[in-house]
Amino acid sequence: MQFRSLLLTVVLFAAVKAAAATGKDSVTSAAYALIKRILPERVHKNFEVVLIESTNAKDVFELYSKNNKIVLAGSNGVAIASALNYYLKHYAHCDIGWNGSNLTIPDPLPLVPDTIRQATPYTYRYYLNYCTFNYTMSWWDWERWEKEIDWMALNGINMPLAITGQNIIWYRVYKQMGFTDKDLESFFSGPAYFNWFWMGNLDGWGGPLPMSWMKSHEALQKKILARQRSLGMTPVLPAFTGHVPPAFKKKFPNANLKQTTWSKFPAVSILDPEDPLFMEIGKNFIQEQTKTFGTDHLYSSDTFNENKPPTNDSTYLSEISKKVYQAMAAADPEAKWIMQGWLFHFQSSFWKPTQIKAMLNAVPDDKMIILDLWSENNPVWNKTEAYYGKPWIWCMLHNFGGNISMYGRMDEVAAKPASLIDQPETGQLSGIGLTPEAIEQNPVMYALMLENVWRNQPIDLTNWLKDYVFRRYGARNAAAENAWMILKQTVYNAGVSNGGPESIITGRPTFAAKAGCTNTTKGYRPAEILPAWELMLSAADKLKASEGFRYDLVDLTRQVLANYADTLQREFAKAYQEKDRARFTSLFNQFTAVINDMDRLLASQKDFLLGRWLNDAVRWGNNAAEKKLYERNARNLITLWGNQNSSLHEYACKQWSGMLKDFYLLRWQQFYSAAIDALNSNRNFDQKSFEEKMKAWEWQWVNKQDKFSDVPAGDPVVIAKELFQKYWGKVK
Repeated sequence: MQFRSLLLTVVLFAAVKAAAATGKDSVTSAAYALIKRILPERVHKNFEVVLIESTNAKDVFELYSKNNKIVLAGSNGVAIASALNYYLKHYAHCDIGWNGSNLTIPDPLPLVPDTIRQATPYTYRYYLNYCTFNYTMSWWDWERWEKEIDWMALNGINMPLAITGQNIIWYRVYKQMGFTDKDLESFFSGPAYFNWFWMGNLDGWGGPLPMSWMKSHEALQKKILARQRSLGMTPVLPAFTGHVPPAFKKKFPNANLKQTTWSKFPAVSILDPEDPLFMEIGKNFIQEQTKTFGTDHLYSSDTFNENKPPTNDSTYLSEISKKVYQAMAAADPEAKWIMQGWLFHFQSSFWKPTQIKAMLNAVPDDKMIILDLWSENNPVWNKTEAYYGKPWIWCMLHNFGGNISMYGRMDEVAAKPASLIDQPETGQLSGIGLTPEAIEQNPVMYALMLENVWRNQPIDLTNWLKDYVFRRYGARNAAAENAWMILKQTVYNAGVSNGGPESIITGRPTFAAKAGCTNTTKGYRPAEILPAWELMLSAADKLKASEGFRYDLVDLTRQVLANYADTLQREFAKAYQEKDRARFTSLFNQFTAVINDMDRLLASQKDFLLGRWLNDAVRWGNNAAEKKLYERNARNLITLWGNQNSSLHEYACKQWSGMLKDFYLLRWQQFYSAAIDALNSNRNFDQKSFEEKMKAWEWQWVNKQDKFSDVPAGDPVVIAKELFQKYWGKVK
């Protein structure tokens, strides 16, 4: 008997040891695979991967040289990838980003003379916003996702929002409840509108959704999750918010449903969490999701996203919160609720301390984490006693709608996160995060924010920027550095505002300084960035081989021209008011010339092409009908956003080549015709009548299928120099 017991102990010990070894092997294999994707010819020749223990349950990495190899040691795949990124940035002086990378690796590789050890002060490094999945990621395939997951790992992100492919789960849950395909046809939105469908803001817009999309994105989500988990990330999956199909009342006539409306879209049905069906559906959804995608026990649910609760009664709000959590826990006892704190800012007049406490205190502290979604501009943690004891994450939101504008709050992002660590007033500050509505713009702001991941001291912004310019452009250059010092004090020194300023170019044409969803107010004087433009162009001959430099030069030139267009619009509005026909026409022609020049400039850079967005959408289609549906989704989101009377038109405006010439310019030309006709007829210009005409024209554009190139045309440096010669005297 003793021998048997001893033998069993030995066998169990061997099994545990083998499992641990297998786990270590899978981590190191995933890390080597990442290195191979980034540096295919260097992976085994120059690097060695080692798995080490974490520090106080927080990730750590080490970097050192051994036997002429670079050793990347980390507590998991993300930490090992972060060690690689540290090496690339600080020893090889390379940079990996969305809008241009520099991977010109020195040969031989520089050795690391002393061991570098970095421990993150943050348990969680969160990434993504529901909106990012549409304003940027609507049409991403696995190739693009693979690059993004590598970028996440390199930058220390371990808690990504992962909501791709969930429609197939909802489909199965509701089919099991007896709903027909016809019942669900008006429920699922089109691919460009999933975010707002998932958050319970709208039904069906942009649909009907083909089954082929559901199946293809189920497969895509499995790849995304497998890769994220292999690197040690813990993805956040969705949970039930109460949003149910329009046919729900017919099938369950006794169900307790609330009708809510958002941004003039038709009302959607929200199942009251106190209804027994809420628990049933919430449990079934997580069970079906876990069966399909697995789980890391983190769930996102935002029951009142930009929708006001029916009552401010604290007991009601407490019960709602309790039921939402219990629906998760019924299927997964280890569930943690990841809640966006956006509602407390967006409807701050409703969410007072009593209501917020009721919502938060109904859930155990260790079962909820709050995302302070817009910490760099409008923090809520400091108005709620750090969310009354809940763990919370400091997040940079930065961008709205994917608008193109040089913008950011560098000083705040460089100093604030580290200053809050271990402070009594910050309570359970547990993480740092990025929550932009869109990415692939202003890469400097995201690089700066992520510099905080592995440090507990504020960033020396001046020195950091000099190093950033060096590794991004591949060479030290005083002119480029000085240009960035100017940008640091102007476009990237914005005060509290609702994101970057738009240009009047992208607004629905008007004589006013602003238009719907088009705020042209800048946090700097346009003349202040002109020296930066001149300095960047003076560095162009030396730095033109750099992808990052070419992007930055185009972006800065675009910003200068967009600012100048805003000035011209104010001047031609004044000329029109004074009934100076000749001056109005002359200034208007200069304005449209700027738009044409911007279009030509942006056509030279892949990041600014309408064709890329549209063609990526069309590629998902399996037949002509699907291709047409996806293209209409893509066009609609960046223009009207909804139907002809949408209040969100231009919210997701894009200063892209193709958009400028084929959409914005054509609208302004129609504006001129209407304005000059009114002037010639001695009538007041009828803005309302003009806008009604534009709504119909815009809807026609949404439904067109003409083609745009996704291949850059022209040399961006040559074009930027030409435009400098043309405009310098005018703008200065």
